[in-house]
Amino acid sequence: MPTWVQLVYLACAVCFILALKGLSGPKTARSGNILGAIAAVVACVVPFIYLRDDLKHIPLILVAIAIGTVGGVLGAQKVQMTQMPQMVALFNGVGGGAAALVALLELEHMGSSTPWFDLAATAFTIVVGSVSFSGSMVTFAKLQELITGRPIVFPGLPIAFGGGLIASLVLSVLLVNDPTVLVGVVLALLGLGLGLLLVLPVGGADVPIVISLLNAFTGLTVAAGGYVLANTVLLVAGTLVGASGTFLTLLMASAMGRSVANILFGALKGGSTLGAGEASDRPVKSAGPEDVAILLGYADRVIIVPGYGLAVAQAQHTLRELVDVLIDRGAKVDYAIHPVAGRMPGHMNVLLAEAQVPYEQLIEMDEINGDFKHTDVVLVVGANDVVNPAAKTSPGAPIYGMPILNADEAQQIVFMKRSMRPGFAGIENELLFDPKTTLLFGDAKDSLGKLLAAVKSL
Repeated sequence: MPTWVQLVYLACAVCFILALKGLSGPKTARSGNILGAIAAVVACVVPFIYLRDDLKHIPLILVAIAIGTVGGVLGAQKVQMTQMPQMVALFNGVGGGAAALVALLELEHMGSSTPWFDLAATAFTIVVGSVSFSGSMVTFAKLQELITGRPIVFPGLPIAFGGGLIASLVLSVLLVNDPTVLVGVVLALLGLGLGLLLVLPVGGADVPIVISLLNAFTGLTVAAGGYVLANTVLLVAGTLVGASGTFLTLLMASAMGRSVANILFGALKGGSTLGAGEASDRPVKSAGPEDVAILLGYADRVIIVPGYGLAVAQAQHTLRELVDVLIDRGAKVDYAIHPVAGRMPGHMNVLLAEAQVPYEQLIEMDEINGDFKHTDVVLVVGANDVVNPAAKTSPGAPIYGMPILNADEAQQIVFMKRSMRPGFAGIENELLFDPKTTLLFGDAKDSLGKLLAAVKSL
């Protein structure tokens, strides 16, 4: 590899690091994203220049790039904000699958003289990349409701999973001793099965955390592939993805008050979130937009708790208008953001930024939890599990131990909900039946529009 190519790859790797740093803040996120994209394009173009005399199958490569480009552009343009986790799962799965395929192809050029560490890295890439691919497809299917969101378990699942792990280790050792494509294919198939067994028992609100974990897996496979191919860009990019995905997984698990092991295998002993649940028929106190407008219109302190239902209804613009009106009337209004509000970290921040909500109004859970006891009205828009007191009071609940927003400490709570169906965790929220709670039923966008008109008329 010429020196100038190595320097270009090094520059691309530095750009990836700077891009990741840029993504850490709202003011620099757009420029960071653009910088990372430019570096990726440059890294893809360079081989066509310095390998122009040795590169084979150029038409097929260009067709593959064209298909990927069209798919990526159309997907990014058409995907709804509520479907962003599904898109992340798909892209992540494709990355893991691609890494595994590249490793399989590299086996054709390896033999007994290949260093054992290179062969071990190849085996790792094949099995973990396959796990990431099949696991990501299952997470996509769960979030897209193509299959049930509840944990899928069967007798003997732990034995099958444990046996699969042992078999993958044995096959990896065989691959190091005898690097043949056949052993690699069997190892890839075993990895696909392990990915299914890993994710099927995960349910409900735990699925986004598994997406982050699989994202880390994909990063590690890309890094291992970069080592085998002696490619600096792949090595650095994969390491960045693997490290950031690992940290994000741990942070999300902490925000859920659970360990990663409990999230992955909790269903085997009844500890996983449930997914879909039945609507409650218990009596609640409900009101119309005019009554809720009176509560909000004369409140001095209001906290908004946004959730996934807000994203589904695409009601963020109307909510911002309502908040602006309340502020004009003299109220102090903030948005309380739970670390796992929506379905991915930062989901609510991006959604509200889309509606031009000032970033200063978005307050993280740890900073705002002490304010609830001094709050006149809490308006919960499409959220549920992140304010469910069961996380503090019900040891048997699947979300027990999860840090929540202390909405139950406010003077009045207004819940905007479509129905009495439980949240993503699949359990009932006792806060709905609290004497301080008023429910406003209906589509969030429609209800917020009526509520906005009612507040303006006060």
